[in-house]
Amino acid sequence: MKTTAIVFFLLLPSLLLGQAIAFDDYFVNKTLRIDYYHVGNGEEELVTLDHMYKQGIWAGNPLHLIDPLGYGRYSVAVYDSATDQLIYSKGYDSYFGEYKTTGPAKDGVRRTFHESVLIPFPLKPVRVVIQVRNKHSEFEKLTSFDINPADYHINTESPLRGDEVIEALNNGDPHEKVDLVIVGDGYKSTEKEKFRKDLRRYAEVLFSLGPYKSMKKRFNIYGIFSASPQSGVDEPRQGSYKKTLLGSSFNSLDSDRYLLVEDNKALRDIAAQVPYDLILIMVNSKRYGGGGFYGYYAAFTSDGGWSDYVVHHEFGHTFGGLADEYYTSDVTYEDFYPEGVEPFEPNITRVSDPDNLKWKDLVSEGVEVPTEWGKSTYDSLGAAREALTKDHNEMAAQLKRDGVPADSIARENSAFQAALKNLNDRILKFMQNHPLRGKVGAFEGGGYLSTGIYRPTVNSIMNQFNTSDRNFYPVNERAIRKVIEYYTGK
Repeated sequence: MKTTAIVFFLLLPSLLLGQAIAFDDYFVNKTLRIDYYHVGNGEEELVTLDHMYKQGIWAGNPLHLIDPLGYGRYSVAVYDSATDQLIYSKGYDSYFGEYKTTGPAKDGVRRTFHESVLIPFPLKPVRVVIQVRNKHSEFEKLTSFDINPADYHINTESPLRGDEVIEALNNGDPHEKVDLVIVGDGYKSTEKEKFRKDLRRYAEVLFSLGPYKSMKKRFNIYGIFSASPQSGVDEPRQGSYKKTLLGSSFNSLDSDRYLLVEDNKALRDIAAQVPYDLILIMVNSKRYGGGGFYGYYAAFTSDGGWSDYVVHHEFGHTFGGLADEYYTSDVTYEDFYPEGVEPFEPNITRVSDPDNLKWKDLVSEGVEVPTEWGKSTYDSLGAAREALTKDHNEMAAQLKRDGVPADSIARENSAFQAALKNLNDRILKFMQNHPLRGKVGAFEGGGYLSTGIYRPTVNSIMNQFNTSDRNFYPVNERAIRKVIEYYTGK
């Protein structure tokens, strides 16, 4: 096997996007898991091969082998070595892809992340190309691997580990369904029943909103219980660490509420016990937070105050390829959406021209584009909330590190909650009584940017957490339905 880090522009002919590839001509009904290390900073990026595994049946749809969606900052493309025919492609995002947009990465700090791509197991030798978007959002080759399916370096050991596998929802053939696996983290052996209850709850929560509700029969959901030595999750700013199966941690990328997992190998080893398209990580914690990457995984806490919202929001990223529609929250990304480049996500845009708007066919009657929505009022309230939350989190972490008595910490938390409730109530009133609530237009502010980017509705699941308006609305719903149809072939 040979690898290369030479970067050049790689075109996927547009004609291939709709071309049918005969699965049995190129693949067998197994999965090839390719593990690799993603290394670099804001300017450098390198991929090096780790290991490859032949695992269980291919969960994807054999009728949809070429990705038509165009989402993700990365893509895996598989070519038949003999003919150079593109036979499989899939877009995705990754932990490194977000890291390289942060301040430390731009300052030259190198980090290494372990990642995986899954492809159908090839019948004959193939060339696997990992691609990355350049500053113009065009895919370029990052590296490639020449793979012979007969290579003895491909690990063929059984992925079964003896963990308890629970079928939370079974609607049939994995090839024709969206196959989700929910992996628990921070559940001790004595908390197996809690995991089962949490699994059943969130399997129901997911289908409480459209379009999932009407398309439930297109999903399979598995839960996998594997015990952790301790309950809970790492909270670095509080100096609190728990020994858990996956090492789930808040303060990821130095963002307080960002909950992610870096032990990709352990996660993939557990998930490989079932056929899966996507992974959800359910972390045993009462704290609010979550995170996720398109085509990769979504993480959420089991008992957080807004966990139902977090599941839908993070799964919106991971499954639907949807962008964040908020812009007032504190994030560590810099230039996540470069000026002058149209985002590939279906729910944000830099184009406010009504004739060229991504979702122009869904704009509500009588709504002007761009859409005036009282942005200055909302901005002042949002800024106050973010400042309050940031100050509290820093103070709470310091009090805990200083060993301040629990009753003093409780008083501080109580005062914070009262002030936060006041601000949230004012924002809630603004949203609930908004004359354009539920209407589709082009509302400025989204993708972490206050100006220059537009979202389709004044509010949605992909925007704020503190409103009873728990809806995706037409633009996001259409995007999600499109992905469901991609996986299920219908």
